Amino acid sequence: MSDKKTTFTSTSQYVASRELLASVNVAVALQKPLLIKGEPGTGKTMLAQAVAESLGKRLVIWNIKSTTKAQEGLYVYDTIQRLYDGQFGEEGVDDIARYIKLGKLGEAFDSEEQVVLLIDEIDKADLEFPNDLLWELDQMEFYIHETKRTVKAKHRPIVIITSNAEKELPDAFLRRCIFHYIDFPNAELMEEIVKTHYPDVEEKLLKDAMEVFYWIRSIKDIRKKPSTSELIDWINALQIGGIPTDRLREELPFIGVVVKKDEDLETIRHRVD
Repeated sequence: MSDKKTTFTSTSQYVASRELLASVNVAVALQKPLLIKGEPGTGKTMLAQAVAESLGKRLVIWNIKSTTKAQEGLYVYDTIQRLYDGQFGEEGVDDIARYIKLGKLGEAFDSEEQVVLLIDEIDKADLEFPNDLLWELDQMEFYIHETKRTVKAKHRPIVIITSNAEKELPDAFLRRCIFHYIDFPNAELMEEIVKTHYPDVEEKLLKDAMEVFYWIRSIKDIRKKPSTSELIDWINALQIGGIPTDRLREELPFIGVVVKKDEDLETIRHRVD
């Protein structure tokens, strides 16, 4: 894994832990999907963007919704458009291939170059969705019945799958993945992350803001713990506002950048009072 073209490293905008770097590179070397879990705001989706940037690959994103079916990722046959064209005498209606549109998985397979494929929030779909992809992710091919064509990956994509752990994924699916849980960054790593965005941030502002941020996260009754992105936004707001940080915990300036629920705000203000 010493080849720069196949080794993922942190980028200017994404700082990864050593454990995460190792998991990505093992998944790339073993040509297995990488399943990423972690609480919201830990950079699961941004990881795929960072991997694509680091390795110089194009990123293909398949955003999963509750209504998403596995078939949509392979291809869709646009029968309505074909019927419409037939009614208006369009040429080429007999060419079914014109009406086959590859989905995101199909696009990744059909690419002339290796791509990074992000299957984002797989646990939003129904329970059968992961099982419906087992063959395609194993064999890296699928069959288009309408045109009797097999689409086989020209270059096996680097597959990154994210999950918010809303549902348990099937064991058969899990066996085929490399798994990594992104822990919430500790203070040392968080400081490094913030400085990738604001390298000239004042040390006292950063120290005081992080102290309040981790204090808020430590409060047991907080329903929505603030994430990394919210700390970054808050530090930016404090910098722009020129806010003195001596009484940051007592005054909580721009706290709506960090805390997004009324009841959490009340809990924090009660602790301050």
